[in-house]
Amino acid sequence: MKKKKKKLSFILLAGTVVFAILLSTFIGVVGYRIYRRGMMNKYQTYISGILNLCSENIDGDDLEKCISTLTKSGEYDKTQEFLNMVKNNYDFEYIYIVVPQNESDYDNMMYVMAGVSDSEKIDDDNVSLGDMSADEYSHDVVEQYFEYMKNGSGQTSYYANNTEFGYMYTGSVPVVNSAGKTIAVMSVDITMDEVYETMKEYISYVAGLSIVQTVFYLLLLNMWLNRRVIRPLSKVEEASMKFAYSNKDAESPEQLVIDGPGIHTGDEIQSLSDAYVQMAKELKNYMVNLVSVTKEKERIGAELQVATQIQANMLPCIFPAFPERRELDIYATMNPAKEVGGDFYDLFMVDESHLAIVVADVSGKGVPAALFMVIGNTLLKDHTLSGVPLGQVFTEVNDLLCETNKEGLFITAFEAILDLKTGELEYVNAGHELPFICRKDESFSYIKIKAGFVLAGIEGMKYKSTSMQMNPGDRIFQYTDGVTEAVNNKNEMYGMERLEAVLNANKDENLKDMLHNVRKDIDSFVEEVPQFDDITMLCLEYKEKQED
Repeated sequence: MKKKKKKLSFILLAGTVVFAILLSTFIGVVGYRIYRRGMMNKYQTYISGILNLCSENIDGDDLEKCISTLTKSGEYDKTQEFLNMVKNNYDFEYIYIVVPQNESDYDNMMYVMAGVSDSEKIDDDNVSLGDMSADEYSHDVVEQYFEYMKNGSGQTSYYANNTEFGYMYTGSVPVVNSAGKTIAVMSVDITMDEVYETMKEYISYVAGLSIVQTVFYLLLLNMWLNRRVIRPLSKVEEASMKFAYSNKDAESPEQLVIDGPGIHTGDEIQSLSDAYVQMAKELKNYMVNLVSVTKEKERIGAELQVATQIQANMLPCIFPAFPERRELDIYATMNPAKEVGGDFYDLFMVDESHLAIVVADVSGKGVPAALFMVIGNTLLKDHTLSGVPLGQVFTEVNDLLCETNKEGLFITAFEAILDLKTGELEYVNAGHELPFICRKDESFSYIKIKAGFVLAGIEGMKYKSTSMQMNPGDRIFQYTDGVTEAVNNKNEMYGMERLEAVLNANKDENLKDMLHNVRKDIDSFVEEVPQFDDITMLCLEYKEKQED
């Protein structure tokens, strides 16, 4: 099911509404806090002035005696009259003196006196000395009064309390005797109804003004967005959709049609439109070039496949190579890392009684190495003649390769000639790997020979050959560094020790199976790591001497 697309105008409007609501809420909360803090400061100053005035007209020693005896004195009556006068002339709800009795939920406070206005004198519920509070004071409030009694000082303490008479803001000071001992607590209550009524009016005003401003702002924003943003973006969208879908049936990139949105707003939208047109043109050019490059790559790929086949056909690949000869058995494989490789091997009869084998590795990979391989292989085969020492062959081939080596390539090579009549093996090594030999009924071990310099490295190098005796049943194994330098995912190399072990494990197998098992062991070692170098192996077995 195709997901419904959200319009940009709706998203912008919704975001603006949310922002306006959050901004109005923030303004309202900040305004409320500022107003409430100001009102509290005002009330505290007002309450503090009343309490200080009344405290100066209270005789603490006389009042302490009245509390202890629950008997009113003349001084008590004067204080009562003064509190009544304050109540008549100041704007607050209650002024009273109390003594906390206990922390229970009932009768936890005893009244000493309370200011009564002229209008309140006709009520029957005015408090008198010794009256108990019943359930008017909560446990938490009584705890505060006990703290005032315990730690009393001249400082005024304040707290807000929600009572049955409404939400009150209370200020309290201790009443002390001449010895400085707190004998009671005097409090003044001011109702907070005015604050809350003012806040309701303020919030209503802010909310109404915010709504009006938001609606007006949204109308202007919507008009501006439609003219300067939404419509130009819609044109860009239409042009891009047309380019993407109306040209999908084009048979070639040249047939793609690019229509510019035609936006001239002079801002970032126009820059976006111009960038889109430029991008579409570059995309068209890229697609044209891509088609051309793809065709060229397909042509090169086809040619590389042909080159791979040609290279494979250049190397001896039909085994047994000399089925009419009982004196020897030979088998070889070459697996390039790319389509074509730089490794090569060769085996051919120099004359009726001499067999030549060559295993070589050209530096580099791919087509350049393969072409240099063809030159090197051809020169070695052409110069390997009956009676010509292999050292002389390598000396001549090296000079010829140096003359044509403009790319700085070189070849490591091993060549050997086996005299089928005597078993003498003449060989020369130009920087190549050490070969392995397996005597009849013994194990494989590498031949410790000194390798000469690589071919095509330095002109004028002189090479010398060496010889050894092979007997019927002996095998010689040669390879390229793609075998021993194969790497697994732990960056470990295959190495000569593992190669020697797998050769000895398969020394009784025929040559084909032996080489195939070596390759299986290499694949098992490297696992999923890609082959990075050509892998070439050749094994020769001298089976019997040639009869004269």
